[in-house]
Amino acid sequence: MWRRTYLLLALIRLWFALSPSYLHPDENFQGPEVIAGQIFSYPVRTTWEFTSEHPIRSVFPLWPVYGLPMLLLRWLWIGNGKDGEIPPIAVFWTLRVLMFLISFVLEDWALHELIHSPRHRRVAVLLVASSYVTWTYQTHTFSNSVETLVVAWSLVLIQRIVDTRQQSSLLSSTVLGIVAVFGVFNRITFPAFLLIPSLRLIPHFLQKPLSLAALVLAALSTAFVAVALDTAFYSSEPITWADLVLRPTITPLNFFAYNSDTTNLAQHGLHPWYQHLVANLPQLLGPATFLLFAKPHKSLRLYSAISGLFVLSIFPHQEARFLLPTVPLILSSVELPKNKMILRCWGVAWVLFNLFFGVLMGIYHQGGVVPGQVFMSTQPDATNAIWWKTYTPPIWLLDGKNEVLRTKDVMGLRGSALLEQLGELATCDTPADRRNQEYLKEQNGTYLIAPASATWLDPYLPNKGLQGLRFREVWRYRQHLNLDDLDFGDDGVWNTLSRVIGRRGLVAWRVTKSC
Repeated sequence: MWRRTYLLLALIRLWFALSPSYLHPDENFQGPEVIAGQIFSYPVRTTWEFTSEHPIRSVFPLWPVYGLPMLLLRWLWIGNGKDGEIPPIAVFWTLRVLMFLISFVLEDWALHELIHSPRHRRVAVLLVASSYVTWTYQTHTFSNSVETLVVAWSLVLIQRIVDTRQQSSLLSSTVLGIVAVFGVFNRITFPAFLLIPSLRLIPHFLQKPLSLAALVLAALSTAFVAVALDTAFYSSEPITWADLVLRPTITPLNFFAYNSDTTNLAQHGLHPWYQHLVANLPQLLGPATFLLFAKPHKSLRLYSAISGLFVLSIFPHQEARFLLPTVPLILSSVELPKNKMILRCWGVAWVLFNLFFGVLMGIYHQGGVVPGQVFMSTQPDATNAIWWKTYTPPIWLLDGKNEVLRTKDVMGLRGSALLEQLGELATCDTPADRRNQEYLKEQNGTYLIAPASATWLDPYLPNKGLQGLRFREVWRYRQHLNLDDLDFGDDGVWNTLSRVIGRRGLVAWRVTKSC
C-alpha cells in the first residue's frame, strides 16, 4: 500500500514541477538566468548580487547544477539536426524536470540511508513526499533547494565516516570535503546545519588523522577551483596567478560581510529573532509542527535542524525558504500519534494543509508570469512591455525578442505614475488597432501586463473616446494569484479576498492613444 502511495506522491511532485508557478524572483535571477546568458545567446538581466563591487553570489555551484544540463541539452539539440538556439522555455522545463529528479532521487535516497528502522523510514519518506514544500520549493531552481540536498548528503557522509563497520573512511571523508565546500559556495548558511552533527567527527579524526587529512585536502582543492572560477567570471580580463593570490574573488566572505551589516539587511526587510520559529517554520510544516514539540525522535537529523534554526535566527532578515533544509530533517524526526482518532484527525489536517498550499504555491502563485513572457516573445509588434504588480519577469524567456522589446518592471509604482509612463510609451491608435489581429503588423507596440485584480485600472479600461489611453485586452492567464496585492487594512478581509481570488488571473493589454 505504501509503495502505491509513494508512487502517487511522486507523480504529484512531477505535476507540480511542470506547473509554471513563480515562488520568488531568486529562482531565476540567482541561477538559471545567469548561466543561460553564458551558454546561450539569450540577453539576461544580471542582478546586484553579481554586479556589485564585491559580488556575493558564486557561479561555482551554478555550473554543475544548471550549466551541465544546459550544455547537454544543447548538444542533444544540435545532434538531432535542429538549427538555431534552443527555445528558452524548453530550457526552463528541462531544469524543472531536473530539479524534480534530483529531489526524487537524492533527497529520498538520503532519507533511506539516514533512517535505519524500516517502519520509521516508510513513515518519514511518505511525510516528506507528501509535503507541499517537496512538491513546490524543491522542484524550483532555488539555491535553498540545492542546499537541502547538500545538507542531507553531508549528514549521510558523516554517518558513513563514523560507522564502525566501515574498513576505511577515506573516500567518504574526501567526498565530504568536496560537498562541504560546494555547500558553502552555494549558500554561506550551509555550515549552520552541520554545527552539531560535525561534532561526531572529532573522536573519529583523532583516531584516524589520515581521514581528516583527506577531507582537508579535498576541501582546499575544491575551494581553490571555486575561487578561481569566481575570479575569472567577475574579471573583465583573463586572470593570472597573481590575480588569484593578490586579488581573488571570494564570494562567501563577501556574502558574510554583506549580511553582517544590518543596514544592508534593512533593504530586504528586518524581522524579530523569533520569526523563523513562530511563523516561518509552521508555514512550512503545518500540522507537523505540533509533532515536533510533542515527541520527536532524537537523531542526527533533528540536531542538524535545530542548529540551523538557531544560527539562522540570529540574522534579522528571515524568509521561510531559508529553512527549506530543515523540512525533511524534521519530518523524518517526528512520531505520529498513537491514538487512532487523533491520528485520523491529524492525517486529515495534514492532507488539507498540503493540498491547499500545494495548489496555492505550486499553481497559482504568480503563475502567469512565465506564460506571459512566452506570450510576449511571440508578439511581433511588441517594443515596450510594462509589468505592474507582479514579480520581476525573467527576460531570458523572451527567446531573442530582447533585441527589440524593452521590458520594464514597475511592481510597486502608484497608479497615477503608471498612467504617465504608459502615456509616454503608448503608440498612436490606428485603424489596424481596431481590427482583429491587424495590430500585429504594426512596427511598434506597447503592452501592459498586470493582474486582473488590479481594480485601480477599471475606470480606464472601457475608454473608447478620443482622449486618454485605450486598452485592448490581447491575452489572459487565469491561474495567477498576486498575494502581494492583499490590502486587508483598506478593503477589509472579505472584499480583499473577493477581489484577489474572484478576479484571479494575469492580463496583457495593448495600450494606444489618440494622436
